[in-house]
Amino acid sequence: MSGNLFIVSAPSGAGKTSLVAALLDSDPLVRKSVSFTTRAPRKGEVDGREYNFVSVAEFERMRAAGEFVESALVHGNHYGTSHQWMSARMAEGQDILLEIDWQGAAQVRRVHPAAIGIFILPPSYDALLSRLNNRATDAAGVIAQRLKNARDEIAHVLEFDYVIINQDFDRAAQELAAIVVAQRLRCANQNERHQSLFDQLLHPVA
Repeated sequence: MSGNLFIVSAPSGAGKTSLVAALLDSDPLVRKSVSFTTRAPRKGEVDGREYNFVSVAEFERMRAAGEFVESALVHGNHYGTSHQWMSARMAEGQDILLEIDWQGAAQVRRVHPAAIGIFILPPSYDALLSRLNNRATDAAGVIAQRLKNARDEIAHVLEFDYVIINQDFDRAAQELAAIVVAQRLRCANQNERHQSLFDQLLHPVA
């Protein structure tokens, strides 16, 4: 049985990373793909946990070798998802979550059209700016650029299957978990997962 593929995208500061972390804590059946990136690690980040941190030269080598199912340039840094790792985990029946931007989501959908796209929206641009300032991890110029980029990213929201407005974190986390559960309960997925039961109930022995 093949696992589900979930794509979670959002503009910077919308709360995507925190929501994904909450989902992973509450649902052991979901596994996050660890992207490769050329950006420097932030304080507290560990190589191989938040990201696989590589040089630009190594990233370019991997991309040229066709190792990424998607890759994108975001805020001046390269990000990419390993195709081999993701496909192997899904073939084992593992649900995989990709935390990527809209560019990467579009690339993945071309290869995996059944992927479930989820977009996280902030309740307003003012709230987004406040969250970016409160993170205290970026300079003012970087924050201004991220807010500008957010407008371009939000313009792609209608390309996704589900939208969560992250005004109240607990509610947004519940909604993200509900989407995952609902996908597993789709008839086709349940039939594949419980084929013997379906056969027994649909074709009872007289």
